[in-house]
Formats: sequence, structure tokens, C-alpha cells
Amino acid sequence: MLEKAGEIIRNSKHTCAFTGAGVSVESGIPPFRGKDGLWSKIDPVFLDINYFHSYPKKSWHLIKDIFYKFFGSARPNPAHSGLAKLEENGYIEAVITQNIDNLHQLAGSRKVIEFHGTSQTLVCTGCGRKFKFFPEVLDNIPPECPECRAVLKPDFVFFGEPIPSSAYEQSLKETETADVFLLIGTTGEIQPASMIPVIAKEKGAKIVEVNIEPSSYTRTITDIFLQGKASEIISRLADFIINEKTGTLDF
Repeated sequence: MLEKAGEIIRNSKHTCAFTGAGVSVESGIPPFRGKDGLWSKIDPVFLDINYFHSYPKKSWHLIKDIFYKFFGSARPNPAHSGLAKLEENGYIEAVITQNIDNLHQLAGSRKVIEFHGTSQTLVCTGCGRKFKFFPEVLDNIPPECPECRAVLKPDFVFFGEPIPSSAYEQSLKETETADVFLLIGTTGEIQPASMIPVIAKEKGAKIVEVNIEPSSYTRTITDIFLQGKASEIISRLADFIINEKTGTLDF
């Protein structure tokens, strides 16, 4: 099945990857949902946009600890590197990611559409200016805009906020163009992101799914299901595609 998936991607005209939390788990970033997910240990209210505006200092203390101290030490794993190599060699046109951790970019991917925004940019809640994140900005909590002194917010989607229009429009464009859609580490539980692969299928794309366990996509839209860790599957898939290997792969 891995060889079949590799041949489909190798022969496609436009392959798009769509990644979720499962890609970053092996970099030490836990998923948000599930038995061992972040929300089973921490109340997600601190990422509700109304709560943030009412209690920015309380929200920022948790944001600092989780997204910048804990997640900030994460580094790309072979799944991120494999996708970057596939893009570099012309086999992947873009990566649409639900993750906000910047690991795809650190691995070398150039066209990354951040569906839920990014932790690497801060946006002013007053004047709307955006600033690149740097560690010193967290010396004072909550951080303030250097221009108007309003509170800065991480430029990723909080509960109660819409998906950034640019990311949504770019995702739809890729989805409607792709003839192969590579799903990696996403279970299809988060709306509206979960509809992106469905739209790709409706537009005629072949769906190749990589997940540790079957997801909501597996029996509904998936054409080829590759079960296993994203780092192992993607690195072997990239190796097979780029080096044009044939025969039995050594697992």
C-alpha cells in the first residue's frame, strides 16, 4: 500500500498535504484532545477569546508556559522533514496545517498554509499591527503593543474566533486544484478544518491517509490508509518517491 501511495503521489499533477496534531506529537507536542490531550489536564477556557479579553494576564501566563516554554523547545521530526523533501523535489505543492508550532517551516517547507494561525506572530488587540514573536516580549505579562500599548495576542485562532480569511481561501484553492490529498495525523474532529479533505474528495482528489488509528475519514473518503507513526510512514514514503525505489521496502 505504501508503494501504491508512492506511485499515486509520484504521478500526480498537484499533491497537497493536510496535517494535524499527529504530525507534531513525535516532536513532543501533545494533542489537544483525547485521553492524554492537553484539554484533559488544563481548562481550555484560557483560550476563549472573550475570557482572554477579560483576563489577559491569566490567559497569558498559561499561554507563555504552554506555547512558548513547553512547545517552544520542540524540533521537527522525520515527518516534517519528509514533507519538506517532497516539496523540494517537486512532489508536494503545499502543506495545509492545523498546527501553530512552525515546525513545517523549521524543517524547510516553503509553502505552508497555517489554517489556525501561528504562535510565531503576535497581533495587537488595539491597533491590529502584527509583530514577529521574540522571547523578550514575554518579560512583561501581558505583553503590550510598542505602538499603542494595547495587549498583544498570539496570532492563532482562539475559541470564538473565525478562521483567517486568507488561510481559508488559500486552503480552498489548493483543495480544489489537488488531484492527490495527503492526510497526516488528523482525525477530522475540528470544524471547519475537517471539511477541507471532504471538499478535496468531492473535487475528485485521491485521498492518502497516514494515521496511527483509523479516523473519521478512513471509511468515508480515504482511498489508501497507511497505518503507523507519521515519522516512519512519511520518511519511507518520501524515500520511495524521491529515489524511485521498486520492489519490497525493508520495514
